[in-house]
Amino acid sequence: MGSYSQPLPAASLDRGMMALLAVTAFTSAPTIHFQTPMLAEFGHEFHAEAAAVGWVATLSFGGFLAGSLLLVPLGDRFDKRRLILAKFAGLILAVLAMAAAPTLPVLVGASFITGLCATLSQDLLPLVVELAGPAKRGRAVGTILSGLFLGILFGRITGGLMAANFGWRWTYVLSAAMLVAIAPPLVARLPAVPARTRLTYGALMRSLGQLVRDQAQLRRASAIQFLLGVCYGGFWATVAQMMETLHGLGPTAAGLVGVPGAAGILVARPAGRWMDRRGAAPVVTAGVAVVLAAYLVFGLAGVSLAAVIVGVALLDCGLRAAMVANQALVTGLDPNARSRSNTVLAVHIWGGNATGALVASIAWSHAGWPGVCATGLAAAAAALVVRRRGG
Repeated sequence: MGSYSQPLPAASLDRGMMALLAVTAFTSAPTIHFQTPMLAEFGHEFHAEAAAVGWVATLSFGGFLAGSLLLVPLGDRFDKRRLILAKFAGLILAVLAMAAAPTLPVLVGASFITGLCATLSQDLLPLVVELAGPAKRGRAVGTILSGLFLGILFGRITGGLMAANFGWRWTYVLSAAMLVAIAPPLVARLPAVPARTRLTYGALMRSLGQLVRDQAQLRRASAIQFLLGVCYGGFWATVAQMMETLHGLGPTAAGLVGVPGAAGILVARPAGRWMDRRGAAPVVTAGVAVVLAAYLVFGLAGVSLAAVIVGVALLDCGLRAAMVANQALVTGLDPNARSRSNTVLAVHIWGGNATGALVASIAWSHAGWPGVCATGLAAAAAALVVRRRGG
């Protein structure tokens, strides 16, 4: 694949460096999640209908998916430091553009650029694997993903609070200030990581398919995360309807359902340590089993609201544990293709989320909440079969 060996970077992954990378993940992650509770505010200011305002969320996530597929593989072709810093600078400018957007089309366009640049979090993962070495790989990935998950939760909560008390524009001003604050230490300490291949961009993109063909473990990990994404995306696409229909609760309560999901943040690092000691297989198996248990609990949601709360905590814990192990696994398979392997996994994760949202919405319209639970159980069971067949 046109790969060649280069010396590993001299920088060590000490506590200070690990904290810096985790904080970087934390500050970049919420930029595409702030808008979730603020869409109605966009509509009020720009006098736009919900369908038009929805493009802000659609293109934020669409930009992230496009960046994961089209930009993250460049981490194998160029110095990861340069790529991360370029995206970081672009993210600051894009967030400021959202804060100052004079019209809805400008806000929509800036949201897409924000999504593209927010993929720097996906560049941090191959970088940290490069620096950590095999013995601490799972723990390092777990730490970065903890920062990422915490940033997502911060974005969802802070976006609503800032919009309600200060106006939605100040949310993005706060985001830009956080990014600017972390910029000096990031520029000063982020190590250079030599390129791993001389492939042209076209060949780099074509090599993604070759990686999938050649790496059975990459195929299996990606399939599992796609199926778990179906479980995750399906729940969040239908939870608001379920809460209103079964419990008569509105969108505020549906949003608060995400708080128990913070439990997943607490399992990320322990899952990484477990992976370092025992390998990825037992961690992924346990994670999938917990997601399966979550959907069994969700089946009782019509009887008790507590089932929803417990189920959300289980869903997030299972998903995060499996993701930490699989992400550490795939980025460690080929030192010359860490960024591309991570791209393959990330595209499957996001594809699973989108597929789950579609399938669960259809199931809801035809069979209600039991139909949603059935699709989640089927996807989780399929993921367990894939994992067990892997030996």
